[in-house]
Amino acid sequence: MSESKKRILVAEDDPAISTLLSKALTADYDVSLAPDGHEAVALASKLRPQLLLLDIMMPGLDGLEVARQVRALPGLRSVPIIFLTAKDSSMDVIKGIQHGARHYIVKPFKLVDVRDKIKKVLGA
Repeated sequence: MSESKKRILVAEDDPAISTLLSKALTADYDVSLAPDGHEAVALASKLRPQLLLLDIMMPGLDGLEVARQVRALPGLRSVPIIFLTAKDSSMDVIKGIQHGARHYIVKPFKLVDVRDKIKKVLGA
């Protein structure tokens, strides 16, 4: 890992989406993948990412609970969160914002939109 790359933790239970995001982001960021919510919390604690890219509907812990638990970890209280999810009702978006989302992206998504929002959040 290059020290200049910012670390992104992607929590996504769909392997195709995880692979797509990883390939699309690895040139610019240090990307770590978690297949479920429990692994996401464990990796966040260990890796101290600069951004969380979270699916909401995952086995075990959902993305909202991952956000809550990660934000409770020392030093990660203000880690930026982008939710990437199929949950698209206005109540879902409000819940995402209440759980600290900087952005809420609904699937299916365009990679360019994801990249743009990551750049805005990380300033890179």
